Amino acid sequence: MSSLGRILIIDDNSKLLEDALPMYGYEVKAAHDGLLGLKILDEENNFDLILLDVVMPNLDGWETLKAIRKNDKISQIPIIMLTSVSETNKQISGLKFGADDYIVKPFVLPNLLARIEALLRRSTWNKDTKEVKPLPFVTGDEISPLTAREKEILSLVAKGNSNSQIAQKLFVREVTVKTHLNSIYKKLNVDNRVQAVLLAQQTQII
Repeated sequence: MSSLGRILIIDDNSKLLEDALPMYGYEVKAAHDGLLGLKILDEENNFDLILLDVVMPNLDGWETLKAIRKNDKISQIPIIMLTSVSETNKQISGLKFGADDYIVKPFVLPNLLARIEALLRRSTWNKDTKEVKPLPFVTGDEISPLTAREKEILSLVAKGNSNSQIAQKLFVREVTVKTHLNSIYKKLNVDNRVQAVLLAQQTQII
């Protein structure tokens, strides 16, 4: 299976992302602090995107971000900052330092995957040497149009809502949400909610 992109995770607690991202088509490498992350980037500059945690030993995310943006070889690489709720006041500063996006921890995986896919789609970094690859689970079969309610449910899924939360917001039973989701999966030719969100983001269904 072709890789959707190569991601460097700079995070001292990266196991979840290291395990999850390859399942959705990404090749990953991890560094457990900013200093090691900079060392890897000095040796390899063929990453498509960096996931950069803020709180790390030795060199935190903000200083690592500044160092990356000052390095002409890698200054344009897309970076998503991983911040905690208590660091919301610093998020604006992070964007000023050159972060392309940020996501607050704890996050739900579909949200992060959608942000990664959207940022890679917008980025011009390495596009001269890399071809744009399709999502690995897309078969090429025709996609059937979604109903307004299905789009509404899929938008709520993309925001990280569970089936029970969606049911409460739409004043329907949870089994009704599951029925709609099964219909969405069938129409989009996907197997799960993460794939549905990624495909919908890519094709601008939602």
